[in-house]
Amino acid sequence: MREATRRLTDHLSALTDGYLVVVTGAGVSVASGIATFRGSDPDAVWKRDITELGTVRFFRQHPVASWRWYLDRFAQVTHARPNPAHQALAALERWHGARGGRFLLVTQNIDTLHRQAGSERLIEVHGRADRVRCAREGCRNGAPRGSLPRDAVAIEPFLDQPSGQTLPTCPACGELLRQHVLWFDEYYTSHQDYGWSSVEEAARDADLVLFVGTSFAVGVTAMFLQQGARRQIPMLSIDPTSTPPPHAAVEALRAGAEHLLPDAVAVLTQATGSRRDA
Repeated sequence: MREATRRLTDHLSALTDGYLVVVTGAGVSVASGIATFRGSDPDAVWKRDITELGTVRFFRQHPVASWRWYLDRFAQVTHARPNPAHQALAALERWHGARGGRFLLVTQNIDTLHRQAGSERLIEVHGRADRVRCAREGCRNGAPRGSLPRDAVAIEPFLDQPSGQTLPTCPACGELLRQHVLWFDEYYTSHQDYGWSSVEEAARDADLVLFVGTSFAVGVTAMFLQQGARRQIPMLSIDPTSTPPPHAAVEALRAGAEHLLPDAVAVLTQATGSRRDA
């Protein structure tokens, strides 16, 4: 891991006041006890469930089953806490900002762990597990702008007796509530919370892209890969597996993010402190 730390810190140091964009996937939260979707860990969701469950179509046809599946999935998210990788990325944002650099963290995760760790320049491009929204578009609690804190909604009756009669409903219009997440048959532009225009801008303007724990299997990573390769900017991927990145322009750093990122941030902050002391 020493070589990976050196390569990462060399790239970050050379960036000076440029635009650093970090794109994280489910792998960054594995050390917090949250299973990935497509990863190789034994509990990966993809090994048990199919994309049909995460669709508007399934919700409309089977709202009770949809709610039950998501509540079961979110049970592990509720008690998870940020791990050293999340904390290091928040520290990296502060370090780069102190140099006058631009920073953005784009996460595919809905677990809110980056937010809990203190990341501020953050886009949760697939939504948030701690919020729900009205299924009726145009409602003040629904797309394209509205949502509600999950803990402001009475979900206990459904948990006690899951049925069509106990499904959570919108306090504004009475329509069914749904998860505030991007489903597979929806578009990134379907809700302003997904921040898609800002993500597109970041892909066009980034000077360095750091991928952390992603399988590169969704549209947001494909866009960053395409733009980064076209503009010939440095792109790095932190992943402990031996699976090669999907593009030759991406430099692979074979290490766990929960180990590599704290080490790199420690080196960077120590070097900055030494220069100030001098």
